[in-house]
Amino acid sequence: MPNNKFAVLITLSITSFLVPYMGSSLNLALPELAQAFGLDAKQLGWVTSAFLIATAVFQVPFAKIADLFGRKKVFLLGVALFGASSVACAVAWDFTSLIVFRVFSGLGSAMIFGTNLAILSSTYEASERGKAMGILTAVVYMALAVGPFLGGILTHYFGWESVFYIPGTILVAQAISVPFFIKREWKEDSSKHFDKRGSLIYGLAVFCFIFGFSEFPDIYAFIFVLVGILLFVFFYNYEKYKEEPVFHVRLFGGNKVFTLASIATFFSYAATTASFFVLSLYLQFVRGFDARAAGLVLVSSAVVQSIAAFFAGRLADKFEPSKISMFGMSLNAVGLLGLVFAGLESSIFFIVPMLLLLGLGIGLFGAPNTKVIMGSVEKKHISQASATVGTMRLSGQAFSMGIAMMSISLFIGNSPIVPANFENFMQSWRFTFIFCAVLCIVGAYTSKACVNVKRSL
Repeated sequence: MPNNKFAVLITLSITSFLVPYMGSSLNLALPELAQAFGLDAKQLGWVTSAFLIATAVFQVPFAKIADLFGRKKVFLLGVALFGASSVACAVAWDFTSLIVFRVFSGLGSAMIFGTNLAILSSTYEASERGKAMGILTAVVYMALAVGPFLGGILTHYFGWESVFYIPGTILVAQAISVPFFIKREWKEDSSKHFDKRGSLIYGLAVFCFIFGFSEFPDIYAFIFVLVGILLFVFFYNYEKYKEEPVFHVRLFGGNKVFTLASIATFFSYAATTASFFVLSLYLQFVRGFDARAAGLVLVSSAVVQSIAAFFAGRLADKFEPSKISMFGMSLNAVGLLGLVFAGLESSIFFIVPMLLLLGLGIGLFGAPNTKVIMGSVEKKHISQASATVGTMRLSGQAFSMGIAMMSISLFIGNSPIVPANFENFMQSWRFTFIFCAVLCIVGAYTSKACVNVKRSL
């Protein structure tokens, strides 16, 4: 049964809005969470990192399962699981239960983002795909835009629980409606063979790598990162000889455009995720803004992101998308370097222009780079490509949070952010933004290399 393309886009957009919306609004609820459960800054980081790790570990296996049993089925189950576990987070009774429910939310997110781009790419022809991806990317950034604002208001008036409860309830309702809007099913693999051993190796590699970064600077963290790298090397060599692998690693070995664009995705999210986490802490703990006021400041960046992403998708259908991505990443580097010079008394009229520059850069990068990735593989591999985009995004986010948490541990330790250590916090701030700016510069170079490779083909 044929799909109505607009109905599919609307369905994917609702989910793509609510999942990142929860993440961006949650940043504004962190102080109340800290008070409710008696958490320090590092534990607060785990509220985000537990979700990211779970999503990154399971996204590739779920993409393969979707190819075997149907993308719509996996997407539907992911929407239902994410919605139900989010509602459960709202009634968590302690820190441990909250983390457990966040892990289940990560599983649901892995199912959603392991399939959504594949469903979109299967629905739209190549000539329309950039526009559709631009809309979907703009929706994500719109969620980031309204997340801080609405999250701040909801937290202020209804408590941190509302940040989980409201989108969770909507997603549970959406899970019921998905079959009415996405009528077709896609299966690209009829073998019914699932590579369990490869999935286990991959999951352990991702877990060790991301967990290690989240625990810096403790010595055992370096051991976890090293073990993760070794497991990735083993996974690559194991999978490239498999006839039916969980992930076609030869995409990285023989497709330079796919490889470079995927790496650029990692650098983009690695450079920006920690920035907004640290900014949220700065505005609320150091500058004394309440959740509503902090949300209004952060919303400026995300509004520009959503507008830029909408037009970037259209531009990517007309011009070389990798050049647009390179320009966007370069703007990010300038904005991050500007924030290095912020201080305890910096004017908001200095902070906001840097946020606007960040928003413009992020918006120009996303959709064009995603189009490059999805357009560089054969149709039978688009689920793998979709999972790669999500895995690189989440690995970058988790890596970024690891850098932020490492920086906080180095300069503040496990102490709360109070006036006595504000100067230490600002040292952590400068370290984080310098590190993130360097990542952006490397990412811009990677996008430039992608342009050069495409010229040579």
